[in-house]
Amino acid sequence: MEDSNLKNIILAIVLCLIVIFGWSYFAQYMGWIQPPDPQLIAQQEELQKQQAQEEIKKQQEADQAALVPTFTPSPGQDIIVETPLYKAVLYSGGATLKSFELKKYRMSLESSAPLVNIVGERTAAVAPLGLLVNSQPSWSTGKWAVEAGDNQGLKLAQGEQGSLIFNGEVDNLRVQRRLTFRADNYEIHEDVVVVNPTEQPRNVRLTYTVAADSRNASGDRYDVMRVAWDNNGNLDEESSIETLQTKGRLEAGRIIWAGAMSTYFLAGVLPQDPDNSTLKARAHNTVFRAALEPAAFLVNAKSSKSLQVRYWLGPKDRQQLTAVSEELAKSVDLGMFSLIAKGLLWILRYFYDFVHNWGIAIIMLTFVIKALFWPLTAKSYASMEKMKELQPRMLAIREKYKDDKEQMNREVMNLYRTFGVNPASGCMPILIQLPVFFGLYQALLTFIELRHAAFVEYLPGTDMLWLADLSSKDPFYITPILMGVTMVIQQKMSPPAADPTQRKIMMFLPIVFTFLFLTFPSGLVIYWLVNNILSIFQQWLMMRKNKTKKHAPRKAA
Repeated sequence: MEDSNLKNIILAIVLCLIVIFGWSYFAQYMGWIQPPDPQLIAQQEELQKQQAQEEIKKQQEADQAALVPTFTPSPGQDIIVETPLYKAVLYSGGATLKSFELKKYRMSLESSAPLVNIVGERTAAVAPLGLLVNSQPSWSTGKWAVEAGDNQGLKLAQGEQGSLIFNGEVDNLRVQRRLTFRADNYEIHEDVVVVNPTEQPRNVRLTYTVAADSRNASGDRYDVMRVAWDNNGNLDEESSIETLQTKGRLEAGRIIWAGAMSTYFLAGVLPQDPDNSTLKARAHNTVFRAALEPAAFLVNAKSSKSLQVRYWLGPKDRQQLTAVSEELAKSVDLGMFSLIAKGLLWILRYFYDFVHNWGIAIIMLTFVIKALFWPLTAKSYASMEKMKELQPRMLAIREKYKDDKEQMNREVMNLYRTFGVNPASGCMPILIQLPVFFGLYQALLTFIELRHAAFVEYLPGTDMLWLADLSSKDPFYITPILMGVTMVIQQKMSPPAADPTQRKIMMFLPIVFTFLFLTFPSGLVIYWLVNNILSIFQQWLMMRKNKTKKHAPRKAA
């Protein structure tokens, strides 16, 4: 009896399952029940996913808010960060900089000269690295305390990094600034957490500031302080201290970085999101200041928002800057021939690795450039020699048709065609070399490795400094005068221009170039001087070759 009941129960269950599943398939087949819509299912799954992500985000914001607890404000104090590259002094009342000395760079050649201090006493007065919260200067309107233990500062060895944490209250918001320093470069990385402890959402605007003293620049035409910025890939700058003191500069757009810089040093800031940023630049006495404000953001009630920003305070070394940001490396302006300039600098570094003297490396680079243009220059000299041979005929034509300019020009052009001479061929090598010259000019002018780099440190036989700084002019003007002399020699070896006015202009060119080069960086003058000497040598070889051809006995027919 029991077996029969068990069989009946199992049979009933199977029949129920058949009815349930069979009816579902039969109803769908008959069209009475529509199958589930895959698109609707996907939308429901996506909604569930978004709800889960929002819950996670809320939990993260709550966790971040807990990271910036309420605190007891403490009196401000100096905190020192020291690495092999620099020594920085920060003020705990807002994490502003009071000093930033570069250990590898001095203000002048003397060994006793002070170190370059990007943030000196005057610069510290405008609170560089100071954070503005909703236009309020956090260092003066806020309350601050440094994280326990961080008041001892940091001393980092090569390869190390460390952080300092500053907690503050500004405009009814809690703010945490975590500044991370590395021993192997000049970048400062900052993580900012803004907490809204109120019951209402808040719109927040943060402004990051940097500054530098114009006295860090030499002040000559090749090294001046200015405020610079990159607006959507375009480098722009303002160097007029009068403009910055009176009107200032206001820029808006996608400002990737902004800062105060000289030819060799930069205090710059790079926000996390550069879109819709505003730059305000001013000058206070001799201090150039840039304040960069990215777009405002919303912080919900009882939640927080995290942002990141990077600073660079140090030399404008292209290799180091590129490692941080390709855009920041554009602060080293290589001009319109930047591709040529980069190639020349690569070759220059290659030579320096062998000879360990930048002056000798420049001379070696000059030989390379001269070798590349040697065939072209040789063609030019050959054409000039033909022009020299045609001078008597040209003078005769000019004398014969002196009252008929049109006929004279036609006869001269016929003469050129007859003997296959191109009157412009003498100028072509110069024109083709101009991009190389301008590229090298801009490269050497902005190449920080040449700053205080010696070629011949002392004037031979004396204890007077001579070419001890390839980034500055020759103090005794020896190299530019020699350069002018070599130009005169080149002119004497070249055929004179047929036109008297042109001859007079050519006579004055060496004088003009000499005065122009008197204030040029000596590294560039060395290049031009050596290039002239090599040109004279090439010209002498060509003249000797032509003389040999003329006196060579002709073979009998």
